[in-house]
Amino acid sequence: MSMPDNRRWWGLGALAFALLALGFDMTILNVALTTLSEDLHASTSRLQWIVDAYVLVFAALLLPAGLLGDRFGRKRLLLAGMVIFGAASLGGALADGPGGIIVARAVMGIGAAIITPLSMSLLPAVFPPEERTRAVAVWSAAMALGLPLGPLLGGWLLEHFWWGSIFLINVPVVAIAAVAVAFLLPESRDPSAPRVDWPGSVLSMGGLAGLVYGVTEGPARGWTDPVVPGAIAGGLVLLACFVGWERRLDQPMMDVGLFRDRTFLWAVAAGVLGTLVMSGTLFVLPQYLQVIQGNSVFGTGLRLIPMLLGLMAGGLATDRLSARTGNKAITVAGLFVLAAGLGIGALTGVGDSYTFTGAWLGVLGLGIGLTMVPAMDTVLGTLPENQMGRGAGLVQTLRQTGGALGIAGLGSLLSSIYRDRLETGSLPGTGTGGAASEAANAAAETARGSLGGAAAVAGRLGDGALMASARDAYVGGMGATLTACAVAALATAVLVWVFAPGRRTERAAPAGDGRESIHEHAAS
Repeated sequence: MSMPDNRRWWGLGALAFALLALGFDMTILNVALTTLSEDLHASTSRLQWIVDAYVLVFAALLLPAGLLGDRFGRKRLLLAGMVIFGAASLGGALADGPGGIIVARAVMGIGAAIITPLSMSLLPAVFPPEERTRAVAVWSAAMALGLPLGPLLGGWLLEHFWWGSIFLINVPVVAIAAVAVAFLLPESRDPSAPRVDWPGSVLSMGGLAGLVYGVTEGPARGWTDPVVPGAIAGGLVLLACFVGWERRLDQPMMDVGLFRDRTFLWAVAAGVLGTLVMSGTLFVLPQYLQVIQGNSVFGTGLRLIPMLLGLMAGGLATDRLSARTGNKAITVAGLFVLAAGLGIGALTGVGDSYTFTGAWLGVLGLGIGLTMVPAMDTVLGTLPENQMGRGAGLVQTLRQTGGALGIAGLGSLLSSIYRDRLETGSLPGTGTGGAASEAANAAAETARGSLGGAAAVAGRLGDGALMASARDAYVGGMGATLTACAVAALATAVLVWVFAPGRRTERAAPAGDGRESIHEHAAS
């Protein structure tokens, strides 16, 4: 039986509410690190683990979470994920030291890894094909809305409450969403889903954790530090072993055969690129808006909104056009718009007004919406009904790993150009001997470490020349990273245009011998 219209759209609203919490949780911590360092006496390494513990667990568990949802019930496991995320957020708020926060963040990563793929895999169970594009647009916009909302909300909370409020805010959000999901959305599962593949799960989790850890630590430790290439190489070896193991199974956790479907392959490629670009932009732009344009944390969050509005406009356009043009045409157009926005952004100068920045952010957001929404809609349309959880887990794993790789790679490129172009010769004591020279060298190293470090040194010493050089160096590095993203978007657009098939049937047949998934609808 089909769900009434009002119930399924209210149910989608509940999912979006939960995804909103996940979205702003990804960025809210950025504005709180200084406060945590001061109030809890957290060292730099502890702060790094507060961030990384969530990312590592999240990336590692996406694949197994999708399989468990297929087997035991997607709605049931989604509710469990919400409970885990909310309880861990409460634990983080009540923690009395950095160690407790690290543990809480890791458990929050477990909850987020369950919520993300299963919220996506429920969409085809609730919405018919003609409504699915709009549902995917709402699903995508909810996560995207949380990203710029994080700094806004975090800045306001830290101004009025204690540091634990940045975690406590998650609790009522996921509680409300969980109650709504329990009453509004149907159960969906595949009774013939394979049993939990423990060897495959261990290999995939170990491989993804190693890879994500390596690329995350690369910019901080340096790419030549033995830990970084060791973690990346170890992760790649484990992932290769995982693929080999999965190919031997009759019912694998990850169906490698999905990648032989060109529609699936190129839709995933477009979706991963969109995630990479959005993650990279949200990594490099806040420092420009804060340090160079002089905005507060709250003001920076506000100034990222044009990208969100563009994304929403792209989703609405896709909903109206997809039936006439097909998703491939919209995805290719979105990639070209995305490249245009990035190319315009690469021309940013130190003295440009926010009007220019807001304009190219709007174009960029439009390109992301026109790329991501039809790409994810296409992916859902190609996944077999009995692999919705596993397939969504695979897609989200690729997207999140792509986002982590994007932040690490683009951050490394930005850092390299910034360090090379920064002039520190104006620092007092440069070129002299003794203590003055040592102090100048220490100040120069701090300035080379980040734009914020340069601003702190320049402010302390009253060195306007250093600050001017830091602004020029950072904008040059930001332009190079946006140019690299634009080239990648253009290349992907051409590849999708040439190799992705056109229109196709809505859903691939279930794998195996005609097994059907079952939908257990919640009571009205």
